[in-house]
Amino acid sequence: MKNHQTEQEGNEKKHPRIFEPFALILNIVTAVIGAIIGMQIVTTLGVTPNTAIIGALVAMLIARIPIKIFKKYKSVHRQNLVQTSISSSTFGAANSLLIPIGIPFAMGTPELIVPMLIGAALAMFVDAGILYKIFDSKLFPASGTWAPGVATAESILAGDKGGKRAGLLGVGTAIGLIGSWFHISMSAFGVAFIGNIWALTMFGLGLMLRQYSVPWFHVDVNSLYIAHGTMIGAGIVALIQVSILIFSRQNKAADNKAAHETAATSDGAVLTRPIKEAKRALGFGFVAYLIIALIIAIIGGLLTKMSLGMLIGFLFFAAFAAFVHELIVGIAAMHSGWFPAFAVAFITLLFGMLIGFPPVALALLAGFSASTGPAFADMGYDLKTGHILRGDGADPEYELAGRKQQYITGMIAFGVALLTVIVTYKTYFAQNLVPPIDKVYVSTIKAGASPEIAKQLLLWAIPGAILQFIGGPSRQIGVLFATGLLILTPNACWAVLAGIVIRIIVTRIWKKEAETPMSILAAGFIAGDALYSFFNSIFKFRK
Repeated sequence: MKNHQTEQEGNEKKHPRIFEPFALILNIVTAVIGAIIGMQIVTTLGVTPNTAIIGALVAMLIARIPIKIFKKYKSVHRQNLVQTSISSSTFGAANSLLIPIGIPFAMGTPELIVPMLIGAALAMFVDAGILYKIFDSKLFPASGTWAPGVATAESILAGDKGGKRAGLLGVGTAIGLIGSWFHISMSAFGVAFIGNIWALTMFGLGLMLRQYSVPWFHVDVNSLYIAHGTMIGAGIVALIQVSILIFSRQNKAADNKAAHETAATSDGAVLTRPIKEAKRALGFGFVAYLIIALIIAIIGGLLTKMSLGMLIGFLFFAAFAAFVHELIVGIAAMHSGWFPAFAVAFITLLFGMLIGFPPVALALLAGFSASTGPAFADMGYDLKTGHILRGDGADPEYELAGRKQQYITGMIAFGVALLTVIVTYKTYFAQNLVPPIDKVYVSTIKAGASPEIAKQLLLWAIPGAILQFIGGPSRQIGVLFATGLLILTPNACWAVLAGIVIRIIVTRIWKKEAETPMSILAAGFIAGDALYSFFNSIFKFRK
């Protein structure tokens, strides 16, 4: 996909800046929307949608408002900044912040929420900063797959020719709102049109078993820790699969060392980040994570709960775990478009239990590990989108300027996500709305002191591991099946499976031509459901 030079690029010798007054306001507004969508869906479905396309379509729609200041958004590069903003805030609020602080709440230690929020927020910013510094290096080349980023770029480029996509998004949002009004899980329905069909089918089956296991089989998959064990087994295999991926890439790099003395990839694409700069960024990242672990330990009161030797061990283990978690998640995201953040954080927790850290330390460890990776992967998607829109690096100076603006935009969006979480998390927790994965973390921590729970987890880890092994790292069927088992959303299973059936039928009739319209409508379904559910829950809480 080379040399996508647009008319806008020809007219913009300097890349648009995020600190233009209207651009800053618009991106803050879209970041708030992204944060709301992310928190709502991660607490109800346990997954986080990629909202980049929503941001891009909003920008496309704005560009068609007949006012001079809005016409600037005919630029694909300004649209790129908007999608970067909403995408960053969605994953930042849901994955990097709400999931970590949900762990101490679910564990019954609310006094640890603020220390965890401080640590998670710092880790989120470091996470994104490292990716920015190593993107388009030999470690994480811009020529890598980064599938969601490619999809968003193609949507923006196609939308540059007309406003049909904006109309489809509006229709999808309206349908999402109406469906939500009738208590249909429109976010589950929408997700079915976007992800891997195999993975989502298993997700739907998991939802079905969770809802009907008692009436159909007289077995409660939750109370028997079947769901939790399945997730642990799938998570262990997912980590092994990603580790194999990492080592295979390292072997290739070693075998071709002589061919990589110049800053270029194997396909001839010129890299913009020297390997030395990337290595420095990784070194800085580890030191930063070590400092953050120390901050969490001090504020979280671990100084009084562990010996000096165990405290030092905790600091280095937490920093190393966060660092490895970030890299594994990033490489998986680059190759498969999917990042197994939940699964890898699980392994961190299990190792922490084997070492013998106390429960409070384990809760903070799990949250700290979970906070790294998502921002890393998501920024990789966004920078890939920008890379394509800027002509696949044809003009290195323009590419670096645009990438810097995306990075600043993402950091602002993460800041907005942090403020949004601070303002709203008490509302979610007051309704006992926490990401389902947090319950797994807490159950695992408690299992360390209960041989019976540990036995159940071990027993049901076997089928989870087998499923994940069969599906492989690209499909993630074991992790998705376990996620479904953890969620009790009435009739969400039927919404997912119905969406998959419709998707298969439509794809077979209209083939690839139907993919983009379906994705846009799905984004609307998810947005409508998330916005309705969020404001409806706020209204009920205040009432």
